[in-house]
Amino acid sequence: MSGRSQRHLSPFGLDLPPQDKRTKAGKSVDSVVGLLDPVNLLMAPLRLRIEGRTFRDTKDREVTLRGINLAGDAKFPTDPNLPSHKSDHFYDGDNVSFVGRPFSPDEAHTHFSRLKRWGYTLIRYVFTWEAIEHAGPGEYDEEWVQHTIQILRLAKGYGFYVFMDPHQDVWSRFTGGSGAPMWTIYAVGLNPRAFPTTEAAWVHNTYPDPAEYPKMIWATNYTRLACQVIFTLFFAGKAFAPKAIIDGKNIQDYLQDHFVSACSHLALRIKESGDLENDVVIGWESINEPNRGLVGFQDLSSIPSEQKLQKGPSPTAWQAILLGSGRSCEMDTWEFGGLGPYKSGSTLVDPKGEMAWLPADYDDSRYGWKRDPGWKLGECIWAQHGLWDPSTDTLVKKDYFAKDPESGRKIDYEYFTNQWFMSYYRKHREAITSVYPDSVMFCQPPVLEIPPSLKGTDDDDPNMVFSPHFYDGVTLMMKKWNRYWNVDVFGLLRGRYLSPAFAIKVGETAIRNCFRDQLTAIRREGIENMGNHPCIFTEIGIPYDMDDKYAYKTGDYSSQSAAMDANHFALEGCGANGYALWVYVAMNNHEWGDLWNGEDLSIFSIDDKPLPLAPNVGSRSQKSASTSTASLDRSSPSYSESRSNNNLPISPRDLKQTLSTPSLSLQRSATPANIGSNPGYRAAEAYVRPSPIATVGNVLSSGFDLRNCVFSLALGCQNGATEDAPTEVFLPEYHFPRDNLTAEVSSGKWTISVDDADGETIQRLRWWHDGGKQSLKVQGVKRRLGNSLGQEQKAPGYLAQCRQSGCTVM
Repeated sequence: MSGRSQRHLSPFGLDLPPQDKRTKAGKSVDSVVGLLDPVNLLMAPLRLRIEGRTFRDTKDREVTLRGINLAGDAKFPTDPNLPSHKSDHFYDGDNVSFVGRPFSPDEAHTHFSRLKRWGYTLIRYVFTWEAIEHAGPGEYDEEWVQHTIQILRLAKGYGFYVFMDPHQDVWSRFTGGSGAPMWTIYAVGLNPRAFPTTEAAWVHNTYPDPAEYPKMIWATNYTRLACQVIFTLFFAGKAFAPKAIIDGKNIQDYLQDHFVSACSHLALRIKESGDLENDVVIGWESINEPNRGLVGFQDLSSIPSEQKLQKGPSPTAWQAILLGSGRSCEMDTWEFGGLGPYKSGSTLVDPKGEMAWLPADYDDSRYGWKRDPGWKLGECIWAQHGLWDPSTDTLVKKDYFAKDPESGRKIDYEYFTNQWFMSYYRKHREAITSVYPDSVMFCQPPVLEIPPSLKGTDDDDPNMVFSPHFYDGVTLMMKKWNRYWNVDVFGLLRGRYLSPAFAIKVGETAIRNCFRDQLTAIRREGIENMGNHPCIFTEIGIPYDMDDKYAYKTGDYSSQSAAMDANHFALEGCGANGYALWVYVAMNNHEWGDLWNGEDLSIFSIDDKPLPLAPNVGSRSQKSASTSTASLDRSSPSYSESRSNNNLPISPRDLKQTLSTPSLSLQRSATPANIGSNPGYRAAEAYVRPSPIATVGNVLSSGFDLRNCVFSLALGCQNGATEDAPTEVFLPEYHFPRDNLTAEVSSGKWTISVDDADGETIQRLRWWHDGGKQSLKVQGVKRRLGNSLGQEQKAPGYLAQCRQSGCTVM
């Protein structure tokens, strides 16, 4: 690209500015010159393409994507550094910077090297709207954009596939989560400084004692005033708030256009970089975990039956509206138990007249927009639309959101998804594909809701991926791995049980199978509704701070290992094309976890040790990385055993591999000793696991039996593997040291080698097999799981564990 500044017009008329440190969208535009640059015209073959419901590489092999979310701390700024337990300068939201997230370029090699060695091939690159457009509407932070491009270019050196995730949780940091810039709160007429008093949102940064912030209560902000208002306006403002006009647009279009144009601007800058499109950045996700707000509520005076998450003071939508207007309300309080939420009492919340809405005398010129005179400040937006009468505090239209005002049809979540979510998705897709015509579009409908009905329609895009999320809610909310019973939540949501009691699964085997069956049902539901597309679970994970951080005090991660293995068992058995585990946080520590809302799901922590290359580093095979173990009978062996020569000399490359294990951390931990400072491997043996990389033909099944350390793969292909395109499998050396494994194949020959591939040494099995149905089985080293460093004591049996816990089922 030439060095001159250029302006680019987004699909929505928002000017995309030049590459200064911070830019303001202007009014005059030129043509999209950057798209015609010779660098961009010489397009290489797609490194990854979609064929039906599979991913294919340039050699037509099926690609299985093992991914990680990078990174959780991208949710909050670096300058000032504001993890959610800090309050300094919190409301100075315009003057922040996210440069340095997920880490600096100097640190990138350490983290990318670690992830590559752990077998990851896919990165879900987490960024927020706030990171791009925090200074005000149309003002883009080009310094952050260029930092992001620099990190993506470093990821290229490690061979990662990357897709971009415009992330949000309960809308924004200022409503208790992450995502949108602060000015969007003011745009909808709300006052974020009044949220603590009115309980319009529970915000960790402003909580009196951040260490006592209730576990996972942040997610209940979806059911409180701020989120209910904003998501309703973002997705369906034109239908339910026609008076909400700003800069001549309904607030729905105003917010959506700015958000989508910010994403489009980043996409364009990545394209202009010349060496990242398709080769590294393969696609874009729509928006993280969209929510309907109040759309479809049949009765605002009661909590919808489908609202499964309740914790702490739990207002109805009507009570939330009253609180937001300064009225006191007595409401039920809830706790979360093993079978879900239960009522624990009641409490009186009294804002003492303070409103969550901007006062009538607020200076609305701060961000340069012009609010329509028909949209009054100092008054609830729903009162202005006749939903309730502030003079008598009477709910006039309790069913205001129950029907589509245009069609008169009753609204349920499925109707919302097809009507309003899809309207947004089309706008987002148009913006991205106008820059990236070949972009893979990761479509993420509302979590655990029925996917949109796209099969056979114009939206049945062959370049689309179904990207649902799944968490074991019992473990996530309780922060405890219960190996004795769990619940089929998805089955309950789909009405497959006459009673919740029938959804209870007893015993660890039944729990693991239940997870697998839930993921399978989610994937199949995607095919039935959206068409024949790949499925990637773009979030799934476990909390590490289980049992009041017992593992941090003892180094015993056996519960985390069991939970992580159960989730991977489900992923491997459900038929999905891959996943992106939540999450990697470079500065996770035992005290504050992921540094966001009390969550602690990072697979890495500066207070723990990285998994060694082999079960015993000192006994690692001394074979050179350039040599390999191969099957002995190259004709057509049905069984082969690896061999190694223990007398081989130590090579310089071996020394490099042994000494180049990424350092534990680039910063020392300040975790207090009373929190727990006994390091373990953080259950890494459960997520550092073998997996197909590229498979000739199609994967029929694959999975890793962690307890017995056995990897199995079954495939089907019309023609056998060729010399330059074998089936390739990632085999972590920790589980499968080359001098201590056996392999059984149905046909052909295989080799195992440790190669310098894509910036890091990883161990691969390459298999040249015949056509037809073929199978592979590799036996590694069995060991005790989940212990701290050096612990290898025998695990108690199942009956012993039941007796220790006083299990009532037994």
